[in-house]
Amino acid sequence: YQVVIGNHVPDVFKAVLEVGGISAEGDEGSSAPATGNIFNRFIDMISGVFTPVLGVLAATGMIKGFTAMFVAFGWITVTSGTYQLLYAIGDCLFYFFPIFLGYTAMKKFGGNIFIGMAIGGALVYPTLAGITAGDPLYTLFAGTIFESPIHVTFLGIPVILMSYASSVIPIIVATYFGSKVEKGFKKIIPDVIKTFVVPFCTLLIVVPITFIVIGPIATWAGQLLGAGTIWVYNLSPIIAGLILGGFWQVFVIFGLHWGLVPVAINNLTVLGHDPILAMTFGASFAQIGAVLAVFFKSRNKKIKSLSIPAFISGIFGVTEPAIYGVTLP
Repeated sequence: YQVVIGNHVPDVFKAVLEVGGISAEGDEGSSAPATGNIFNRFIDMISGVFTPVLGVLAATGMIKGFTAMFVAFGWITVTSGTYQLLYAIGDCLFYFFPIFLGYTAMKKFGGNIFIGMAIGGALVYPTLAGITAGDPLYTLFAGTIFESPIHVTFLGIPVILMSYASSVIPIIVATYFGSKVEKGFKKIIPDVIKTFVVPFCTLLIVVPITFIVIGPIATWAGQLLGAGTIWVYNLSPIIAGLILGGFWQVFVIFGLHWGLVPVAINNLTVLGHDPILAMTFGASFAQIGAVLAVFFKSRNKKIKSLSIPAFISGIFGVTEPAIYGVTLP
């Protein structure tokens, strides 16, 4: 028999998956919700978001590493077309990471995966990213550590723009919020227009809120981190090194490390050297050692297969495959 269900196909499909304990790929049992404490649920969420992209993450990380090696050996130059193409291949996933994670995160949260990709695409939209290169309209909190140049407004509300390229937490938070908003609209919007009105309303709400709320929080947190690091360094470089080295990878995951970039650039320009970033190198070395240890100790064949490319790319300073592919999950 055939049952015509029309616009209800997505809802029925989702219900069948839930009842049968089947994922969209056909792996039974993988759609079961995580149980246990908050930490276990967080790890389950991270694994669900990053696992689908681990292979290509390791591959692009290796390409970035080998490209850097070719330049260091003098085989190619940074102005050559070969370098530009190899760099684009290796960096594309990292730069547009929010789009890829928009897909996997929205799928994990049970929402429309293409809405997730659209949210991620908006975060790294080139025109918005290039606006910050011009003169600001005005500056909020001038003269304080929260000084924020405003280059664009939304309905009169100032938008503090930041670089979302390679970021992780903003898109995960945005897609989680987006999945809840989408489900809410599905309950109240008629089935006849649900297909296009639900994404329309969801994007109009989620994307502006992401820029208006997450942008300032991440920017100010990064600025606080930068100011706090300078204060601690002036008090005791050893303590500053312990904090930065110990928590650097956490700062990278949340995008807070951008608050230290202006400090490092200023040190290099004025002093000719920078002690701040030097303190973070230990974290990269630790990641390299950790993935190598995982390769020798882990019994998980999939993780072992990812450890070697993560180790190779980590040697060349590209630790994202190690963080998101091995140590974090």
